[in-house]
Amino acid sequence: MTSRMENKSYLVQMNGNGVHNKSIENGKSLSGNGVNGKDLHHVSVRGALYPSKAKSRRQRWDVRPSEMANNTLNPIRAIVDGMKLTPNPEKPMIALSIGDPTVFGNLPTDGAVLQAMKDAIDSQKYNGYAPSVGYLKSRQAVANFYSRPEAPLEAEDVILTSGCSQAIDLAISVLCNPGDNILVPCPGFSLYKTLAVSMGIDVKLYNLLPEKSWEVDLLQMESLIDERTSCMIVTNPSNPCGSVFSKEHLQKIIKVASRHCLPILADEIYSDMVFPGCSCSSMASLSSEVPILSCGGLAKRWLVPGWRMGWILIHDRNDVFGSKIRQGLVKLSQRILGACSIIQGALDSILNNTPPSFYSKTISFLKTNSEICFNELSTVPGLNPVMPSGAMYLMVGIDMDRFPDFKNDVDFTERLVTEQSVFCLPASAFEYPNYFRIVVTVPEEMMVEACSRIREFCQRHNRAGSTESTDLDH
Repeated sequence: MTSRMENKSYLVQMNGNGVHNKSIENGKSLSGNGVNGKDLHHVSVRGALYPSKAKSRRQRWDVRPSEMANNTLNPIRAIVDGMKLTPNPEKPMIALSIGDPTVFGNLPTDGAVLQAMKDAIDSQKYNGYAPSVGYLKSRQAVANFYSRPEAPLEAEDVILTSGCSQAIDLAISVLCNPGDNILVPCPGFSLYKTLAVSMGIDVKLYNLLPEKSWEVDLLQMESLIDERTSCMIVTNPSNPCGSVFSKEHLQKIIKVASRHCLPILADEIYSDMVFPGCSCSSMASLSSEVPILSCGGLAKRWLVPGWRMGWILIHDRNDVFGSKIRQGLVKLSQRILGACSIIQGALDSILNNTPPSFYSKTISFLKTNSEICFNELSTVPGLNPVMPSGAMYLMVGIDMDRFPDFKNDVDFTERLVTEQSVFCLPASAFEYPNYFRIVVTVPEEMMVEACSRIREFCQRHNRAGSTESTDLDH
């Protein structure tokens, strides 16, 4: 039986002369003269005290998005969504804009990868929650796969994440505070800015030089660093450029970081997609002094971006991070309780049983398509493609003086869709105007056809030596 006492509330009034309890039943005070609006008071419900405010009830609905939501902007979506993309109905659409190697179905993952997934599902061992940083066995598999004598790794150095994008998110989150700034490549992957700005972190763009195969302008980069710079992001191989830094150039970048005691966030998701004749050194293998968070994943090398399996490799041989950065990554990983457990269960087999021929076949295809694209567009007046050395992308410069019909790269690529049904991503999406990016994962015959259409488009609009171009470019 419930006592009458449990149906009462109690008001505690503090007036400086002590504490007075007042029993309240059915909205009426059972003793005393009520509540002075200036006094602090609490209302007790079933014996627990809760703060009470005289006028706390909202009078109308007023639900607003958070500052983080308002500050979150994807530059690619902002530009593409504003474009008028109406393909030519007489020509089938060829999309060279999407960085997903699975779109056209010509680059399936290997059978060994699929079998690893089937085995993980059939085992029924991976249907529950995994630790937020990943299963120990799965982390050890990644550590073993990427460990090198000059950059050793153990399971404790690996954080498994929901794709490489979450790895980048965690790395920025653990290193930076609102008001800090980070160094980001230009042109560069737009997600860096999307994440940073949403957290109140400023972005400083350091330049990549197309005439030097997109090497970093080291002097300009170093000039950006100040006391609030909290990390340097290096993307190698590059999205959107497809460039691969030499060992010597990476060492120069590391020296800049070392002089200013800056940790490096190394986005190395494409590190295993390098064309024959080129090599890609991991940044961690070149420095024991500068602490490096290397972000990677299954998405690109194993051609399964939708599986959302990524990781952070913590390289900190001088213990600069100490325990606090590692603990911070663990805490941050607990926000969404980690990566998909089934993929984790398949990870050891995927890493160790995928045949080398699968990798080489993929890379050979990407190189062939890149060469077709580069060779075709190199002979188109007004276009200046830059031959990539890896990844899945090729950047093409537009000599806007030759194309007075267009205001900028966005206008150029929009009309390319309208007239030729070929969609290339304008490089303004990467804060690098008057270029466009081509994804080279399409079937070879589509690449040939797309290049032919781009040539026809440029021939139609090329006005070499036009006196109008100067006025129209501004």
